[in-house]
Amino acid sequence: MKRSSAVVHVALLFLVAVVLSVYSYAATVSPRSLSRYPKKSKSVTESTRAQRRMAQLRHSRRVTSSRVAARRIVAAKAKGTTSTTVKRTTTAKTAVRHTRRTARHRYYERFTTSPFAEDATTGDITTGEDAVVREAAINALGNMNGTVVAIDPGSGRILAMVNQRLALSAGATPCSTIKVPVALAALSEGLVTKQTKVMLNKRWGLTMKEALAHSNNAYFEALGRKLGFEKYSYYAHQFGLGELAGLNIEGEHLGTFPSEPLPVKAGGVGKMCSFGESISMTPLQLGALMSAVANGGTLYYLQHPQSAEDVASFQPKVKRQLDIAPLVPEIMDGMDGAVRYGTARRLHASFSEEQVLGKTGTCSNNSGTRYGWFASYANTQFGRIVTVIFLQGNRQVFGPKAAELAGTFYRNLYDHSYFAARVPETQSKANGSAVGAPR
Repeated sequence: MKRSSAVVHVALLFLVAVVLSVYSYAATVSPRSLSRYPKKSKSVTESTRAQRRMAQLRHSRRVTSSRVAARRIVAAKAKGTTSTTVKRTTTAKTAVRHTRRTARHRYYERFTTSPFAEDATTGDITTGEDAVVREAAINALGNMNGTVVAIDPGSGRILAMVNQRLALSAGATPCSTIKVPVALAALSEGLVTKQTKVMLNKRWGLTMKEALAHSNNAYFEALGRKLGFEKYSYYAHQFGLGELAGLNIEGEHLGTFPSEPLPVKAGGVGKMCSFGESISMTPLQLGALMSAVANGGTLYYLQHPQSAEDVASFQPKVKRQLDIAPLVPEIMDGMDGAVRYGTARRLHASFSEEQVLGKTGTCSNNSGTRYGWFASYANTQFGRIVTVIFLQGNRQVFGPKAAELAGTFYRNLYDHSYFAARVPETQSKANGSAVGAPR
């Protein structure tokens, strides 16, 4: 028994010695020797991108909390808020005001008018029209909900009027086509020249050529404010707005020009001059004005012959002479630029053989209908022909679309050798013959 207890005692002493030796070895090992990498610094520097993202997240949390606070205010009011609750929601109200300032409001306008129409030519009186021009206009319009009016600017004779019900209607907002008479009025008053750069902010400005080509609203709003309503109204009536454009054309309605300026809260005279707010213009009024631009200042009464006899005895009727001959070259570059590289450049997809000058217009009536205008004239060596295309419908309708149809119209005329006229322009003015009409 004594021997066995001695053996046990020796074994315990050996075990204790082993444990102590292991512990002493572990205590001498350096922590650095157990790691392959150096100890990282306690200070952390974020990248610039990370800092921007963190700032965005902090901002989004504030906005989110303010929206939650707004909902709490509404719920408290519904239940009957106590004075203590009102005190607690003071900060929340401030957050709500912050949210209202920073929130983005997006307005999506819904259109209900169809851009297509069937039998648009039903009821048209065509006996006294130019057959080639009318056929070209019908093919260009197709089944679109609109009208095409073609005019000889040297006489005021309507060569073709497709969808006469719409062409003779009370009209619509002229949209950006109103920029043409505004430009002429500003030039007449000496407010600007073709080279004048109107500064729209501290670093950026436009000339009239650029503003017409790209249909810049801010530029023409600035001109409108300089003109003032009285002068704008005077020139608008001189150019034929607010009065009948035709002479004894049955069914023609009168467009409207307001007797008072648009309220300042609604945009004032600036908005009236940028896209014709509160003004109603008919396709015939726009056609008569564009004819005066094309011929250098003679505003003719538009006439629509009803028979071959009317065509044979046709006599131009002058309404008034406009003093715009020196000003027309000032706007020609802008109208040419609109077709070549601006808002009407779609026209060149179909036609580029002859120079075409024009102006587009796009807007809506806020009642489910969108408008697309394009007024232009082909400037050829044998004379000129004025075309007004007016469309109405949904988002498929806009000014560049009308310009595209005008390109198809001019292409149709070109393919029928209409611009290879044998009748000089001077003779066209004398006898009322259309450009390109056979002798």
